[in-house]
Amino acid sequence: MVKKPAADVLRDLSQQSNVAVHSSAALVGSVDAAAADDDKERKEKELDALRRKPALQPLPAGVTGGSVQLTPWDVLHALGRAIALSRRGAGRGLAEHWGALKYNQALTGGSDSFMKLSAEGRDTADYYKALQSGELGIGFALALAQHFLSRQYPDHVVSIVPADTALRAGWALTSKDKGPRLGYRYRPQFFAEVWKPGEPSRAFPIACKGNHGNAATSHGQLASASAHVEAVHIGAWDETPCLVFSTELPLDGPLTVHALHSKGRGGWLSSAEHSPIRSLDAPLEEENHFPGIQPPAEGDKTPSPEPGFHVTPERYDWFRHVLARTAAAGLTAFAGDGEATAPYLSTRQGQRRFSGIAHAATGSVQDAQHTLLDISFVGTDHVFRLNRTRVEAFSGVDATLFDHLAHGRMEQYRTEVYARRSAWPRARWDRKWGGPVSIQPDGSVLAMRLLTG
Repeated sequence: MVKKPAADVLRDLSQQSNVAVHSSAALVGSVDAAAADDDKERKEKELDALRRKPALQPLPAGVTGGSVQLTPWDVLHALGRAIALSRRGAGRGLAEHWGALKYNQALTGGSDSFMKLSAEGRDTADYYKALQSGELGIGFALALAQHFLSRQYPDHVVSIVPADTALRAGWALTSKDKGPRLGYRYRPQFFAEVWKPGEPSRAFPIACKGNHGNAATSHGQLASASAHVEAVHIGAWDETPCLVFSTELPLDGPLTVHALHSKGRGGWLSSAEHSPIRSLDAPLEEENHFPGIQPPAEGDKTPSPEPGFHVTPERYDWFRHVLARTAAAGLTAFAGDGEATAPYLSTRQGQRRFSGIAHAATGSVQDAQHTLLDISFVGTDHVFRLNRTRVEAFSGVDATLFDHLAHGRMEQYRTEVYARRSAWPRARWDRKWGGPVSIQPDGSVLAMRLLTG
């Protein structure tokens, strides 16, 4: 296979394409059938049936119209932000911080076509199918989740938070965590927090998967995802809204994101009546909640708790604090500043991993600064070879916003992000910089360019 010139790769990364989105009543029926088949198989193996999110529904027709337009660089930015707080071992540089860049040649498309795997992506899939489909599935799912929620809540900001990191602030997830452990492997991968300064925010559990198979494989993945999102209840029993995704990445055609959601009156995170709202500038308080979701009483009987994590009303304000501080930690980690990240995390969330780190990708403090689309950003960079040509990737945060985060001014950060939510440039290429640029409403940026000389 002839390698593309690096300049062409960078151009392709900024090229907008249509991404097919499948969300219909027929999909709901197929997922229900896949869940029934799985339950039957589990029964034959003498395993308990899974508790799944009931009443999944198609996304509103007006939200996607059957497709959304994204660039490959948008998808990689969403993936890069999602894994900034990853706990995948000690090799934090390329293995975590820049993990999204291994897919910089995996996707192709055009403004008049649908996005699909490139020849490079198909070749890679032969060796790393599960890793590629899983990680690209995260990128597409989170990009679509932000698209969907931003249209459902146009006067709010959407933040994506890794669920494991957030839940660790209140529960022990593994045998290494101190506290009562659940021992239940089903839980969402992310939360989307929809927020507006001075008002209660709303949290949506998200489960996302990917595959190189077909629609039937995605039906099974969505059935599994429905068990993952059901493992977190925020408020009353089965009233927590959620989103589930499965991205189908075939080797011989356009990719399709299969998506469903559930409605509900829950998910709102308000402070208790007559209680002051907790300042987001205050340090995070780690708690030790006993795991379990309490079903409603049946007459005078109180059923035993179901496996999972229950954010009950007295925990609303605390969990809003957790989501906001964890989102801030993800931003500062994406900018490469371990010292700024550590104060936003609790011990069980991995605070020590970001304290005193010397690695350039996660422990440096403002080691790179660039002006992109006439905005000053601070962050960290990585130089590597792309098809024998040296290129530079830069990840960072708007300099003013980063200064607020680095000095613990979380409330001020959110106030300014909210005020600027519709003012970020929409251009996907910066001529002065010389490469693709993606800016998200949270103030983060991902950019790449050729290095000359």
